Amino acid sequence: MSKILLVEDEADLSGPISDTLAREKHVVQVVANGDEALECLRLYQYDLIILDWMLPGASGLDICRKFRSNKGTTPILMLTARASLEDKEAGLDCGADDYLTKPFHLRELLARVRAILRRPAQTPGTIITIGYLTLDPLAKTVTKNDKPLHLLPKEYALLEFFMRHSNQVFSAEALVDRVWPSDSLMLPDTVRTYIKNLRKKIDVPNVPSMISTVHGMGYKFEAP
Repeated sequence: MSKILLVEDEADLSGPISDTLAREKHVVQVVANGDEALECLRLYQYDLIILDWMLPGASGLDICRKFRSNKGTTPILMLTARASLEDKEAGLDCGADDYLTKPFHLRELLARVRAILRRPAQTPGTIITIGYLTLDPLAKTVTKNDKPLHLLPKEYALLEFFMRHSNQVFSAEALVDRVWPSDSLMLPDTVRTYIKNLRKKIDVPNVPSMISTVHGMGYKFEAP
C-alpha cells in the first residue's frame, strides 16, 4: 500500500488509472491542475507521483524541476503523448524516474508503478514478518501466530504502514497524512481509535503491545 499523487487533467484517463491503483490497495489523490499539484507536494508526502506533462497551470516539467530543486525525493513517473527522444531526455533530465508515453495499457502502468516502488530491502510484494505477525501484501492477509487475523480495510492499511516503517515514530497527524487520502476528513482522535482497535486484534496476553505510545511524540511499531 502506497500513497500516490496522480496529476492528470484528462478525466477519461485519470478515472481508470485511479480505479486501477485503488484496486491494488494504493491510496490515490487525483488533481488536474499543475499549480494545485505543487501545493499538494508542498503540504503532503507521497510514495509516488504520476505526472502528466501537459497540464493547466504549471506543466509537468515545471513541477518536476521545482520539486527536485526543493530537495523532493519522491519517485516520479511522467505520462505524456510526446514520444520523441528529445522529449524523453527532457523529462528524465528534469528529474523524472520513468517515462510512459500515451496511449498505454494499464497493465504496463501497474508494472512500472511496482518497479518504481520497489526497494532493495523490501519490495511491495515481499511478505513481512515481525514478531508473531506475518503480512502478505499481495494476498492482503495477516496472520497472528500462524492463525488468520481479520482486519477492516483501514486497520489493514494502518498495520501495513507500521510494519513497513517499524521502529519509527509517527504522530497521529503523520499517520493521517500517510495512510488516508489527503482530502479525507480524518481527525487525529479517530486515528487513535483505529490504533486502539488494532491493538485489541494484534496483541497477545502478557506481551507488550507491538504498537507503543511514545509520550508527546506519537506511536511506534516494533517487535515485542
